[in-house]
Amino acid sequence: MKAKDIALNGLFRQNPTLKLVLGTCPTLALTTLAMNGIGMGLAVTFVLTCSNIIISLLRNVIPSKVRIPAYILIIATFVTVIRMVLNKFLPDIAASLGTYLPLIVVNCIILGRAEAFASKNPVLASCLDGIFMGLGFMAALTLMGAFREFFGSGTLFGLKVMDFSIGFFVQPAGALFTYAVFIALYSLIFMAVTNRKKAPKTQTAPTTEKEVNGNA
Repeated sequence: MKAKDIALNGLFRQNPTLKLVLGTCPTLALTTLAMNGIGMGLAVTFVLTCSNIIISLLRNVIPSKVRIPAYILIIATFVTVIRMVLNKFLPDIAASLGTYLPLIVVNCIILGRAEAFASKNPVLASCLDGIFMGLGFMAALTLMGAFREFFGSGTLFGLKVMDFSIGFFVQPAGALFTYAVFIALYSLIFMAVTNRKKAPKTQTAPTTEKEVNGNA
C-alpha cells in the first residue's frame, strides 16, 4: 500500500473516530476541552505508532494462539512509558486525561490496527499507519473539543472568546449530540467526495474549426 493511501485512510477514508467509530469512551468523555483532544491524540499516536512497529517486527515470531495477549503486553508497555513521561513533564495534561490515559491499553483503535494492519504488513507501512491513524483520531477529538468548549464554556484552548455559554454542551448529552453532528457532517462530506470521484467525465464540445473537421 502506498504512503499516500495510508495517510488518506488514517486521516479521512477510515478515520477511527468518525468512520470506524472506535475509541468512543475517550471521545465522549474528554472532548469538553480542545486541549484534551490534543493530549489524548498525541498519547494514542505515540502508543499506536510504537506498538505497530514492534508488532510488525515480530509478526512472524508471535504464535497466532497468543497473539492478542502479546499485543496487549506490547501496548501496555508503551502506555506505561507515556504515562511516566506525562506525569513527570506534563502533570496537568496527565491529570486532565485522568483514568482514560491508562485505559489506552484497551483502546479498540490500537488493538484493531495491530490485528488488522501491523500483523500483516512491513514495518514502514505499519509505522505510517500508526502515525496517520493517531493523527486522524487527534484531529477528530480536537475539533469536537473545540466545538464543545466554544459553545459550552465560551472559551477556545482556554482563552475567553465570548461572554455567554450553553451548559448543555459540557454535559454527557452534549457529548452525544456533538458526536452525532460530527459523524453526520463527516458522512455528508465523505459521500460528496466519493460521488464526485465516481461521476463520469462529460465530453466537451469542439471549440475550434480544426476539432470540428476532425470529428466530421
